[in-house]
Amino acid sequence: MKLATLLLILSLPAFARQDTLPKGTTVPEHPRILLLKGEETQLREATAADPAWQKMHKAILAESDAMLSLPNLERKVEGRRLLGVSRECIRRVFYLSYAWRTTGEQKYFARAEAEMLGVAAFADWNPSHFLDVAEMTLGMAIGYDWLYGRLSAASRKTISDAILEKGVKTSLETKNNGWLRASHNWNQVCNAGMMYGALAIYEQQPELALQIINRGIASIQLPMKDYLPDGAYPEGYGYWGYGTSFNVLFISALEKLFGKDFGLTAKPGFLQTAAYLENMTGPTGLPFNYSDAGNGGGLNAAMFWFAGKTKDPSLLWVEKSWMESGKNHTRDRLLPAIMLWNNNIRLSSIKPPSALMWTGAGKNPVAMMRTSWTDKNAIFVGMKGGSPSVNHAHMDAGSFVMESDGVRWAMDFGMQDYNSLESKGVKIWGSAQNSQRWEVFRYNNFVHNTLTVNGHLQSVEGNAPITAFSRAENFMQATTDITSLYKGDLEKAIRGIAVVNKQYVLVRDEVAAPGKETLIRWTLLTPADVKITGNNTAELTKNGKSLTLKVDAPLPVEMKTWSTQSDKDYDAPNKGTILTGFEMKVPAGFKGAINVFLLPRKDIQPAAVKALAEWPASK
Repeated sequence: MKLATLLLILSLPAFARQDTLPKGTTVPEHPRILLLKGEETQLREATAADPAWQKMHKAILAESDAMLSLPNLERKVEGRRLLGVSRECIRRVFYLSYAWRTTGEQKYFARAEAEMLGVAAFADWNPSHFLDVAEMTLGMAIGYDWLYGRLSAASRKTISDAILEKGVKTSLETKNNGWLRASHNWNQVCNAGMMYGALAIYEQQPELALQIINRGIASIQLPMKDYLPDGAYPEGYGYWGYGTSFNVLFISALEKLFGKDFGLTAKPGFLQTAAYLENMTGPTGLPFNYSDAGNGGGLNAAMFWFAGKTKDPSLLWVEKSWMESGKNHTRDRLLPAIMLWNNNIRLSSIKPPSALMWTGAGKNPVAMMRTSWTDKNAIFVGMKGGSPSVNHAHMDAGSFVMESDGVRWAMDFGMQDYNSLESKGVKIWGSAQNSQRWEVFRYNNFVHNTLTVNGHLQSVEGNAPITAFSRAENFMQATTDITSLYKGDLEKAIRGIAVVNKQYVLVRDEVAAPGKETLIRWTLLTPADVKITGNNTAELTKNGKSLTLKVDAPLPVEMKTWSTQSDKDYDAPNKGTILTGFEMKVPAGFKGAINVFLLPRKDIQPAAVKALAEWPASK
């Protein structure tokens, strides 16, 4: 047995040792990844028939033209990552290769070839942070495969040797392949990158390539279990765009080449995840950016693949708005894939979804509700349960975002740039209760729209399920039991959030204190100006709009605001934001409920509030 084969077998998880493709499987000639030989004609015809897709095609070509004069990429590591270079490699090579295949213009071929030869000359692709290798390999594989027929023998050898030695083979080493057993985005990205590399150099190393593909088919099923049961992606909006997109790249390449997906698309929850992502965007265009997500949204090419699979163009309502927004999407390194996955769906045929509410259980359960898909001033609420122990999670169980009148009133900071923390020695990847991660300002419960009790952190071991919900349009609601997040501080904590009569938002917390006096702090993070207007009210104003925060509590509350500026030098600045809410001291053994009304109009008179157990619920 060859040493490379032995090393690969030893690196496999036990579940992956049964091949999915039989020994001796052959593949067609190049190009074989995503867009087969001769399919350019069909792609050009479909593009020319629709102005929206013609515009996208031209945008990709224009960006490719802009790349022609750029200097070659250099091996510049930022902190412990080469990932920025790897991602730019995908972007440049994917765009330029697409431009060459659809136009045949030599300038695009020559620039892509030069870029790949430069990357091939790197000493390595930084296997100590294997995402860097995975993305570099994927980009190089697409370029090598798509340009193969035009590349010289010398260029073929240089590029394919780099894909094999600096890409695929590095995944055989145990120190580099822990992601094979991971259930998060690393698995999806790394398996996609390695499979693309294997497909690119298949004829050179057919036995090794086949085993890499089979390893990936088996291993990628681990993170795909995280979509159970309804499609909610535990790592949130930003990492959905990462992990799921590469998962789709993986499946799409298999389908194109072998005519089947080996059962991956049918994995429970996977196709449903498109509805999760669509519902995560509010009327303002901002996503529900819990966990390590950025605070902006954008076009997701993978959503077109999902719409084609489900034959449901309404999944693309948000994507349609992005395409019609006039914004430039060409920083997206995977954008050319949208031309391969669009299924010739015309934007004019995309209608809004019929459901105004979406809920998903799983590791990080969520509920999103809105009063309209077409009204930019609609009310939108996204709330979550879950646990700080989930990969990339924050201490934000029970937190929510809220919009009305085109303003996001209740917001989430989302992530802080990893290198900005790591470069200052902050250890952000520990998830134990005493980990330094929870000292980072943006990551703990003190600055999320949830409860803080006795000034303590939420419990990492806690987990908050969504216990009930209702899609009734006059009382959309979801409740989550956050009790276990406050172990030792509260005997009971259940939060319900409702959109009432499509007019306002109600947040109800039912709590029970232990045998000691307890201080409960209720916070809302906002980009608005805040004015305390009474013993139980505050007024938020922004962009000429206003929102009244009104508290109905059984004991006196102290309305407050808190600064969002940290005194630690490693914390990001949070200009233009403030925390508001209140504190309430409750006696030993207290049992009661706190109602907070978020009122877009001052003339709204909130209805009487029932106990959470009496809230109507869907089955």
